[in-house]
Amino acid sequence: MRYFLLLISYFVLQPSFAQDDFLAKQYFSEGDYEKAVVFYEKLVDRNPRRTDFSEGLVACYQQLERYDDAEKFLLEKVEDPYVFPTFFIELGYNYTLQDEPEKAGQYYQRAIEKIDENPNYGYAVGYRFQKYALLDEAISAYTKAMTLKPELNYDFQLARIYGEQGNIEKMYQSYLKLIVDGKASRSNVLRNIDDFISEDPNAENNVQFRQLLLQNAQNQPNLLWNELLSWLFVQQKQYKSAFNQEKAIFKRSENGALDRLEYLGRIAMEENVLDTAVSVFEYIIANAQNNRTRLNAELNLIEIALMDADQRELTNVDKKFNALIAEYGNTPETQPLQVAFSNFLTFKKDAPETAITMLKKSLKLPLGRYGEAYVKMALGDILVYDQKFNEALIYFTQVQKDLKNDVLGQDARFKVAQTSFYKGDFDWALTQLKVLRGSTSQLIANDAMQLSLLISDNSFEDSTQTALKKYARADFLAYQNKTEEAIARFDDILQKHKGEKIEDEALLKQGNLLEKVKKYDEAEFNYKKICEFYANDILADDAHFALAELYRNVLNEPEKAKSHYEKIIYNYQDSYYFPQAQKNFRILRGDVIN
Repeated sequence: MRYFLLLISYFVLQPSFAQDDFLAKQYFSEGDYEKAVVFYEKLVDRNPRRTDFSEGLVACYQQLERYDDAEKFLLEKVEDPYVFPTFFIELGYNYTLQDEPEKAGQYYQRAIEKIDENPNYGYAVGYRFQKYALLDEAISAYTKAMTLKPELNYDFQLARIYGEQGNIEKMYQSYLKLIVDGKASRSNVLRNIDDFISEDPNAENNVQFRQLLLQNAQNQPNLLWNELLSWLFVQQKQYKSAFNQEKAIFKRSENGALDRLEYLGRIAMEENVLDTAVSVFEYIIANAQNNRTRLNAELNLIEIALMDADQRELTNVDKKFNALIAEYGNTPETQPLQVAFSNFLTFKKDAPETAITMLKKSLKLPLGRYGEAYVKMALGDILVYDQKFNEALIYFTQVQKDLKNDVLGQDARFKVAQTSFYKGDFDWALTQLKVLRGSTSQLIANDAMQLSLLISDNSFEDSTQTALKKYARADFLAYQNKTEEAIARFDDILQKHKGEKIEDEALLKQGNLLEKVKKYDEAEFNYKKICEFYANDILADDAHFALAELYRNVLNEPEKAKSHYEKIIYNYQDSYYFPQAQKNFRILRGDVIN
């Protein structure tokens, strides 16, 4: 009977206990400490062993400046022979708040001494010291615990503290020890080191890290140091130096893999450091043991050759493609070659018929699900170029259905919408775009939103959709690489539909095309016009970002670039460009960033 009554009592009191806990935390988070303290006192009275309730009560006392109450409560706690050591820190901190550093120091030291009894206390004590920015004490706690029990490892915590203290060399040493000992993943460690590295190779932090890596390489030869030096050189955009490290790594590695060099070559390409990129891919071709790696390098070299290629270069590339086709043939493994050649024939040589025949032949091969989707997407793009819209829609729709929940499937749906837009079927385009605005790919979602707004805004204002049809035609010419014709079509829209909703869209798209043909002053004019007259519209952040990039990368006017990045940071915080604008702004300002 007694047991039954206890059980009934537990179930009656338990909801009240949980409610008090909830209300205590709620009032505390809202800053209503007068109410929170009432509930914490009740909770502590009912369960004095619960550390979180006791700490919540102490925090309330301190917020209310009831330091004597906190002191009385904590003095009782620390007299317990089984006291958890963080209560010594809480008592010390309470004295710190009352400007009694000597008393505070005594209790901080007692917390550290508790680690002698049990080294496992090291983490809790060190972490609590960190919470109160008592970094020297935190270092003492962590190092003592590691000395007493060597299998404990708090190098990650120590590295963070050294970084906060500005002791960069010790921070680097702690992080590198984590990698060497296998206590943390390299990527995780480098993410933290990256916070202290800038693009400037002469920055003090960069110099320290480089010297430390070189010393380690001399004292204990290991590929790790070459790999980290390569990483550093990439952060500093010294791709040639990174290439030298990667060659050394390749020569000394047992598996002879070239994936690191492939990655470096692509980065150099993206950063437009083309001489280094060419050297990397030529090295890969000379050392590759399999056809796929060699072929990918050949295709990357062709991609570089096609940047600003004149007619003579196009002829050379045509010959190169034909030679590669003769060498590698048309197999499931060589589809990147078939697709690249097809795109070249279509978008550079205006010969889509040959490309279509080639890719349809490829579809008869046993490609697998993703291989088939890859070829169908390429074939669809070329059919769009050739204005065979309905046939293109069939292929895009097939990919969309086959890979419904995949990013490639979402991309196919966007191409359905884009193709429908080009052919003037705006309603069907909108139907597809509404689904894509929730895409898992931020880029697809952003593109879908912009095209959706373009169609809906200009359909509402003009029921005949005259300007929208003109825009679709001009955009299609841009898709076909008929850039000058597209620029002229956008000029017509800007002259005949001035002041209409379509104007900022036309200005932005034409600005992008003007940059492509290196008419930078005219592009600048377009972007500035959007910023001035459409500052509150959906494309304002696009225009500010385009201007900032133009000033930074082409016109060499960093102060103007900073101004436009800053506009995005302060005025368009929900912009797709916000993270990149923030990063670029900090680089121009000279910050150390990740």
